[in-house]
Amino acid sequence: MGEDGNTSTFNISYTNFFLVGFPGLQEWRLFLVLPLIFFYVTIISANALIIHIVVAQRNLHQPMYMLIALLLAVNICAATTVIPKMLEGFVRYFNPISLDGCLTQMFFIYFTLLLDYNLLLAMALDRYMAICHPLHYTNLMTSRLLGLLALLVLTRSLGVAVPLVVLTAQAQFCRTGVIRHFACEYIALLSIACGDLTFNNWLGLVMRLVTVTFDLTLLGTSYTRIIYAAFHISSGGARAKALHTCGSHLLVILTIYLSGLSTSIVFRVARNVSQDVQNLLSAIYLLLPGALNPVIYGVRTKEIRQYVEKMLCGKESAQKIRDKPNRLQNMRVERKLPG
Repeated sequence: MGEDGNTSTFNISYTNFFLVGFPGLQEWRLFLVLPLIFFYVTIISANALIIHIVVAQRNLHQPMYMLIALLLAVNICAATTVIPKMLEGFVRYFNPISLDGCLTQMFFIYFTLLLDYNLLLAMALDRYMAICHPLHYTNLMTSRLLGLLALLVLTRSLGVAVPLVVLTAQAQFCRTGVIRHFACEYIALLSIACGDLTFNNWLGLVMRLVTVTFDLTLLGTSYTRIIYAAFHISSGGARAKALHTCGSHLLVILTIYLSGLSTSIVFRVARNVSQDVQNLLSAIYLLLPGALNPVIYGVRTKEIRQYVEKMLCGKESAQKIRDKPNRLQNMRVERKLPG
C-alpha cells in the first residue's frame, strides 16, 4: 500500500465498476423510471420529427436546415448514450459496467458534446455568409463546402475526445469499484483513479478552457457582425427574419454553454454540494439541449413550423390556424363599412 493510503503501488486496478448515480433517491428510484422513459421517448420523437421534415421536404435542402438536422441527430445520439444506462441505474441500485463499456460511454458523451459545439460554429459561419454576403451566399455555401465543414467538425471532435479516453484508459483505478455518477464522465472516473493525476486534471481543464474560449470568441465575433449587418438591411421583413433566425441559434448556444458552465463551476468550486445535486446538474447539461433544441427550431423557424403543423394538426387545421388572424381582420373591416 502506498503512502497515500491506497493500493496505488499497484497490486490491483478495477476493470469492473458499479454506477451509483443518485444515492439520496434510493427510495424513489422506481418512481422515476416512467418519467425518464417518457422524457427519452419525447427527445427521440421530437428530434426525429424535425429531421424527417428536413429530409422529406426538398425546399428545406439548404445548408441552414441540413445543419439543424445534423445537430438534432447528435441530440438523439447523446440521449441514447446516457439515458438507457441511467434507466438501468434506477431499476437496480448497483448498476454494473465494465471498464471497456465505461470508456466507450465516455467517448460518446464527449464526442457528441464536441459535435454540438462544432456544429454551432458551422451554423454561425452559414448565417454570417447568408446575412453579411447575401449576393455570394449561393456560390460560397456549396454542397462541397458543407461536406468540408462536416469533415472538420468530425475531425475536431475526435481530436479532443480520443486523447481524453486514451489517457483515462491508462490510469489505474484502485481506490474503489464504485463510480458515484450515473454515467462515465471524465471527472467521475478520475475520482476513483490513483497515482499522480496532475497531468490528467490539467489536460481536461486546459482542453475544456481552450475549446470553450476559442468557440465563444468565434461565435461572439460572428454574431456581432451578423446582428450589425442585419440592422443595416433596408427591407424591414428581411431584417426581422434575419434577426429571428439568429435569435434561435443564440438561444441554443446559451442553453448548451450556460448549462455546461454551471456544471463546471459546481464540480470545481462548490465542494460541499451533495452528490445528487452534482449529478442532477450533469444530467441537465447532457440532456437539456436534446429536449429544447427541437422545440426552439420547431417553433421559431417558420418553414419548419409550418410542416410540423401540417403533420400534427393536419393540412386543413394548420391552414385554419394561419388564416385566423386574416379572418379577424376581415371581420373588423366589415364592421367599419356602412350598412
